[in-house]
Amino acid sequence: MSVTQQVCDYLESHHTRYQLLTHPQAFAAEQTAHELRVPDQQFAKAIVFRADGRAVMAVVPASMRVNVHALREALKAKNLEMAPENELAKLCSDCELGAFPPFGNLYGMEVWVDQSLAQSEEIVFNAGSHTQALQLKYSDFADLAHPRSAKIAELPTY
Repeated sequence: MSVTQQVCDYLESHHTRYQLLTHPQAFAAEQTAHELRVPDQQFAKAIVFRADGRAVMAVVPASMRVNVHALREALKAKNLEMAPENELAKLCSDCELGAFPPFGNLYGMEVWVDQSLAQSEEIVFNAGSHTQALQLKYSDFADLAHPRSAKIAELPTY
C-alpha cells in the first residue's frame, strides 16, 4: 500500500472529504504548488526536526521557511535541529524523502503549524510522493492532526 493510499484511508475512516491531485514529478514545495496552480501560501510543506531528542513536525507554507528560533521557543526546547535523512527514512519509511504529509501524528510526532496556514480555508500538501498531493479543508486537517499553531515561519532571505 502506498502512503498516499494510507493517508486516503485515514481520511476516509474519519469521513473527511479530500481531493487527490496528480502532478508532474516535483521536489521543491514551491515547484509542486506551481505545477498544481495552487498559491504558495496554501501549499503546506512538512519538515521534521529533533527537539531535545524527540521528533517534531513543523508545517509551513511552500514559500516560507521554518524560523528555527521561533520553533525552539514554541517548543520550549534547548536543542533543535533538522532530523537527518537516515532518521527520516526510519520515521516515515513509507514516504519518499521530502514528500511527507503533514500528519506527523500518524508517525508519533507532535505537529506544529505556522499560524498563516491555520488561517487558510483549504490546504494542499504532498501525500508521501513527489507526484501526488491532497487538498482538504484546513479545519478537517486540524481535527485529524491536532496541530499546535504558532508563528514559526518566515520569508527566506537571499
